[in-house]
Amino acid sequence: MAFSLTMLSWGVVEFRDALRRTGQLGNTLNAIRWGTDYLLKASTGPNELWVQVGDPNTDHNCWQRPEESDPPRTSYKVDANRPGSDVAGETAAALAAASIAFRGIDNAYSDRVLARARRVFDFADRYRGKYSDVLGGEVCPFYCSYSGYQDELVWGAAWLYKATLESGYLQYLYRNGNSLGGTTTTVNAFSWDNKYAGAQILLAQFAFEGVNGLQGYKNQADGYICSVLPRSISQFNRLQYSPGGMPYYMINTNMQYVTSSSFLLTTYAKYLSAARRTVNCGGRQVTAATLISAAQSQVDYILGRNPRGLSYMVGFGRYPTRVHHRAASMPSMRTHPRKIQCLEGFNWFHSWNSNPNVAMGAIVGGPNQNDDFDDARQKIAQTEPALYVNSPIVGVLSELAVGRRY
Repeated sequence: MAFSLTMLSWGVVEFRDALRRTGQLGNTLNAIRWGTDYLLKASTGPNELWVQVGDPNTDHNCWQRPEESDPPRTSYKVDANRPGSDVAGETAAALAAASIAFRGIDNAYSDRVLARARRVFDFADRYRGKYSDVLGGEVCPFYCSYSGYQDELVWGAAWLYKATLESGYLQYLYRNGNSLGGTTTTVNAFSWDNKYAGAQILLAQFAFEGVNGLQGYKNQADGYICSVLPRSISQFNRLQYSPGGMPYYMINTNMQYVTSSSFLLTTYAKYLSAARRTVNCGGRQVTAATLISAAQSQVDYILGRNPRGLSYMVGFGRYPTRVHHRAASMPSMRTHPRKIQCLEGFNWFHSWNSNPNVAMGAIVGGPNQNDDFDDARQKIAQTEPALYVNSPIVGVLSELAVGRRY
């Protein structure tokens, strides 16, 4: 959830005007505040952060409406003795990014979440460790920290520097660029687990503006861009594309990588345009216009311009109707007031009927590397939506909707 909040906030930071012009700024800020209020409550002490409610293994054994969920709500935390620099670093990033999003709109709230971001980041940095090392049985295999915690420390520090412009955070990034991997790691994916590309692109803006010590991050940002562009544009492409033109990283909820790359491409296009720069991908000078065009092609694929002619955003165009979503797949309390028990709900899970409720706007996991898609609740990797899939695309959609060109 923290990553989703960071991305919603980043969308406001970069595309505030477009969100306002499309009438979505208020909705986006309300969604952010709902989540950051939770994060404020979850960070209960200087070295204590509650990171999960519920046992995912038990939860997956029930298919119930959320109002009737029976599994115990056991809560799990990280602290000085059981550190979680990854989850704490991301929480700090979310709060710092939100502080910028609310600046000039609710300054008191902005100051509050920024102060908490500082405290949570200090905890993440002082007590280093991977949260899935201490909570492995509770968080794995669903949300293990596969990439480690170093990327989240870079990510958290990057957002705190953007939010404060304080030299202390800049020096932290400069001193730890190599040891934490921010200036030495080139990736071809950006996700809830691996934040390197996001931090590198965020910091590249300052490098373009002449801030010393951040050129290494900018170099790695260029590397990410060149690795995700199609081979027709970049010979350094390191990402498979489907025959229909979808970037393909992995079978499990692949659309998360499509929405996140579309966000980073759009954001970097904005930065390049402002700096009047290009990206050198193997001798080819790639312009901001090329990046925004690539981002738009990815968004168009999601919305139905693909071999199946299927929109992977529920409620838009011709879309999947058997989405892997408990509330959408089961009858409402109004139409079925009797409680649906834990195992009884699987009657709806295994049904081939369309969902009785529409999870409006949710983007599902999407097709495989051959553009094939199976509209079945049992195909979790393809039909399950997630906050971290949707959150990066909100700002991008607003920017494209107002016709922005770089």
